[in-house]
Amino acid sequence: MAVHVASPRIWSRDLQKAWSTWGSRLCSQSSSSTQPSHHPRTQAEKAKRRQAREKAILSSDVNDPGLLWSDKEKITYTAALVPGEKKDTTLPFPQSYSPEYVEFGWYQWWEKQGFFSPEHKQPHAVDKYFSFCIPPPNVTGTLHLGHALTVAIEDALARWRRMQGCKVLWVPGCDHAGIATQSVVERKLMREQGKCRRDYSREEFLKQVWRWKDEKGDEIYHQLRKLGGFSSAVTEAFVRLCDSGLIYRSEALVNWSCALESCLAGLFCLFPVISRNSLCFSRCCLTFFVIFFSEGEVAVSTTRPETMLGDVAIAVHPDDPRYKDLHGKHCRHPFTERLLPIITDSMVDVTFGTGAVKVTPAHDHTDFLLSQRHSLPRLTVIGGDGTMTSDCGQWLEGVKRFDARERVITALMERKLFRGKKEHPMSLPICSRSGDVTEPLLKKQWFVRCQEMGRKAVQAVDEGDLQIIPHFYTKMWKSWLSNISDWCISRQLWWGHQIPAYRVTLENSKDTEEWVWGRSAAEARQRAAVKFGVNPDAITLTQDPDVLDTWFSSGLFPFAMLGWPQQTEDLKQFYPNSILETGSDLIFFWVARMVMLGRELTGQLPFKQVLFHSLVRDKYGRKMSKSLGNVIDPLDVISGVSLERLQEKVREGNLDPRESVVAMEAQKKDFPKGIPECGTDALRFALCSYKAQGEDISLSVSHVLSCRHFCNKMWQTVRFTLATLHDASLPTSLAETYPLSGMDRWICWRLYSTVQQCERGFQSYELHTVTSALHSFWLHSLCDVYLVSMIRHDAGGSSKKQVAVSVLYHCVSISLALLSPIMPFLTEELWQRLLPYADSDGTSRSLCVQPYPKTSQLVRNKTRHYQITCSSIFITKQLFFHLLLLLRSTGVFLRRRPTSLWYRKWSEWQGY
Repeated sequence: MAVHVASPRIWSRDLQKAWSTWGSRLCSQSSSSTQPSHHPRTQAEKAKRRQAREKAILSSDVNDPGLLWSDKEKITYTAALVPGEKKDTTLPFPQSYSPEYVEFGWYQWWEKQGFFSPEHKQPHAVDKYFSFCIPPPNVTGTLHLGHALTVAIEDALARWRRMQGCKVLWVPGCDHAGIATQSVVERKLMREQGKCRRDYSREEFLKQVWRWKDEKGDEIYHQLRKLGGFSSAVTEAFVRLCDSGLIYRSEALVNWSCALESCLAGLFCLFPVISRNSLCFSRCCLTFFVIFFSEGEVAVSTTRPETMLGDVAIAVHPDDPRYKDLHGKHCRHPFTERLLPIITDSMVDVTFGTGAVKVTPAHDHTDFLLSQRHSLPRLTVIGGDGTMTSDCGQWLEGVKRFDARERVITALMERKLFRGKKEHPMSLPICSRSGDVTEPLLKKQWFVRCQEMGRKAVQAVDEGDLQIIPHFYTKMWKSWLSNISDWCISRQLWWGHQIPAYRVTLENSKDTEEWVWGRSAAEARQRAAVKFGVNPDAITLTQDPDVLDTWFSSGLFPFAMLGWPQQTEDLKQFYPNSILETGSDLIFFWVARMVMLGRELTGQLPFKQVLFHSLVRDKYGRKMSKSLGNVIDPLDVISGVSLERLQEKVREGNLDPRESVVAMEAQKKDFPKGIPECGTDALRFALCSYKAQGEDISLSVSHVLSCRHFCNKMWQTVRFTLATLHDASLPTSLAETYPLSGMDRWICWRLYSTVQQCERGFQSYELHTVTSALHSFWLHSLCDVYLVSMIRHDAGGSSKKQVAVSVLYHCVSISLALLSPIMPFLTEELWQRLLPYADSDGTSRSLCVQPYPKTSQLVRNKTRHYQITCSSIFITKQLFFHLLLLLRSTGVFLRRRPTSLWYRKWSEWQGY
């Protein structure tokens, strides 16, 4: 995942361009320590669950009408506004909430004012830094609600810290997605021009990749034009790790995609169970054949007859009584006449087939280990393109591997060596990028030694230097890093960071393979001259055509984004980062590698805390994936979209036909009228309201719609507040506001309790407790109870009315500040409307740079001591008010009766 960023000094300026299609609208943005019950499932169980989900989608359920909604009036901001200038909030207040009206213009104004810059001066600034980076999205596709969750959480944390007075640096990036990007472009070229990558030179193909990005109109790639800075960091890291012996070149067995002609990380291999009903069933049969030796024959079982030409031994278990007499003997290969030793090893499974297995070290990971333990040769019989090599003989040379399987079985039958085959359901490694069956191949590659770095990463957690949140991921962290293997970082691609290593050819030298590395070709030449003691002019260098694994360059992101290897001011101020927030699925892909590389190259951990959020799934429990067609574009939730357009997007995607049918059927069931316009604030509030540190999130658009209704509730509350302020004197300052009535004291206590919950929620990164507290206060305390009580205050004396108006104003304004990190657009719009009534010195410009409310602020206002005296009585009253509203909504009361009943009950409480 190579990541490219603009210079840290200009990142906020580029952010508007880079995220203009989505990010600029979404970003600047009970305890969860209980471990969810993760029970490992077998591949068969996963397949069964997947089939059940598809059946649920395709079945017609008349009891599920899908998302129902009615069109709302769209209100737009019609006044002339130069981009970057402030909106005119003195215009008439619209009657209802409209996301398009509210969100218009604010982000551009925030950026022009420099509110997002770490250098922005704030009166309440503190000498603290808060820095972190956005997990860079793949450049290959559009963002989905999983990315939206990341941005919503991270932007909320960034805004909260900024309101606390910290210097905040939040850096976006872009993943160049080596394998994914190259495979997409190669398919496009084959489909449109009938050409493959090899029909172009490397430079011509890279131009095609850039052209593809320009055609997609993805402006994130404007940052990639500044590639030079990050490339130098990648080169520096490779050279330093080579010099320290942590990177080495060796021949080893790797996972190879014959379709991509590149090796893959094991993490990119899927392992579905292939059974009789699968298309690949013919590849999953257990084949039996015999091999003769001087005293008889031995029956051998295999699932891969096509690799027989690479067999170098027969292995049996040392305790298997069936083969006690064969230990140490030899048998003859049926096709090549080679003598094959019969070896014994406890790795052999006596229950597999006949208990005697062939050993093919160059095409099987277990066999490779056997070859190391028994000093066996390794013969490669399948090439990188998936065809049989010349070592197989003319009858198989050039034949595709699975076609060769049938030829080998036929040849065994002709020689009367075949003893049958039977069904053998098994897991096949499938390349998640190309969909082809990966092949274990013996290749010379560059590797990173990980054992010692992994040990240090575990030690950092054990000693408390690195905190993992939620804590239950610690066990997974330790288990994986304690058993980590060396990391293959070579990729046979053209798109990516070319490996800065050079093969050395000397004059009159033998055909030996010698390598050097360097920050440039000139440095590499000088290193080679010193290493071999020759004149630099006598050296010919050939740079390795391979590129580095995407995750190698992404592992440098936390410090490379700040200017490393140069010791820049940004690096000194903002490194180590304060926190890393990301999805739990990246714990090994990205997080562990950042920790290992950061500590090795900078001597420090790249961050102090890691906050994992859960995966976002659809309502059927499926992970949101482009390959399933169930991803939802955040813009479609923000701005609304028709069912027809949703289905067009599925048809435009490169989906399997069956997956396309399932995806479109799910859309028809879930969104019969499409998705309504919900707005950015409602989406952010909905995403933050889920318990992100626990089980996976099954996101419901209906929940986002309910949050839009909450936005309208806030809108109407501020309209009522403005009307009340218009008819009264200016509210007193918070320090001079002393609640007189019991209702005033109770709402002040509820406000104090809400501020306290928000403080705790942000400190523990449990944003769902923040949203829950604010939703409850605004809806159930402020609206359902206190605003209704204002009717009584209207009939009371002027002093009580003035106090109530001041209390209402401060409750609303403080609540808006509490909500600002999560709902920035709506709170800014409403706060600006209230600003003329504030006791301000004129320096208040934006809510996003105001101090975040503190409980100490309210304690000074003498509201804390009302908690004990008011809580029990008014909790009873609050429940009574909720009961009245429930009865009214269900039609038990006529709409006029609650009002009269309210007056009667309020008279009973008069004088409290």
